[in-house]
Amino acid sequence: MKKNNPIGLFDSGIGGTSIWKEVHALLPNENTIYLADSKNAPYGLKTKDEIIHLSCKNTELLLEENCKIIVVACNTATTNAIKELRAKYDVPFIGIEPAIKPAAIQSKTQTIGILATKGTLSSTLFYENVAKHPNVTIIEQIGHGLVQLIENGDLDSLEMKELLESYLLPMVEKNIDYLVLGCSHYPYLIPQIKKIIPPSIEIIDSAEAVAKQTKKILEEQQLLNDSNNNASQIFYTNSNPEVLKKIVKPQESVFYKDF
Repeated sequence: MKKNNPIGLFDSGIGGTSIWKEVHALLPNENTIYLADSKNAPYGLKTKDEIIHLSCKNTELLLEENCKIIVVACNTATTNAIKELRAKYDVPFIGIEPAIKPAAIQSKTQTIGILATKGTLSSTLFYENVAKHPNVTIIEQIGHGLVQLIENGDLDSLEMKELLESYLLPMVEKNIDYLVLGCSHYPYLIPQIKKIIPPSIEIIDSAEAVAKQTKKILEEQQLLNDSNNNASQIFYTNSNPEVLKKIVKPQESVFYKDF
């Protein structure tokens, strides 16, 4: 496998660009290809079999582009499908899952909140991670409707504000001191979240940890791109590309692709 082959990333839409940004910041010499499967967003409402099918479809598209490693930039796809992906395809996979461990370890109130999709919160992998922290109260909240609003570009809408308040204020009342964002779309809501919760509550997402793990695996497999050529950053979406263009730069690298 060539070192200058791209890193592939996919998500059920634009949310995984929060992961892409951290990967690109840490590994600026790497070529990347990002798939935004917005047509099928959100994955969190789909069955496990549907999530596995979509994850395989996305993986195969990225392998057709000769990707040397694939980042599953979606909590729901990771928690429901990464085991099957690793068994089926001969390429390294990096997954993303809610950062329960650092929140649970650092919590002073022994109470943390997790905002995630139904697909993530109902997964076996999520339950296994929760079980590792029996002394911490973990308040789970499904973020119904948040992904759809983000995909539509409605981050600052009244509907978004009201939804977030209905999800977050009950957690605040239960004395959480950490809020874990368990969906790669949700980091784009941090400015809105900070207006609702007290500044004493720490917000945690997994993007930086995913980027570090990606670099670690590339180093171990001697696949780091050591070329000084300008790296290409390509984004494909199967929905309206305008929302994606607002989030990522350079804008000329965003393309519509029917997949």
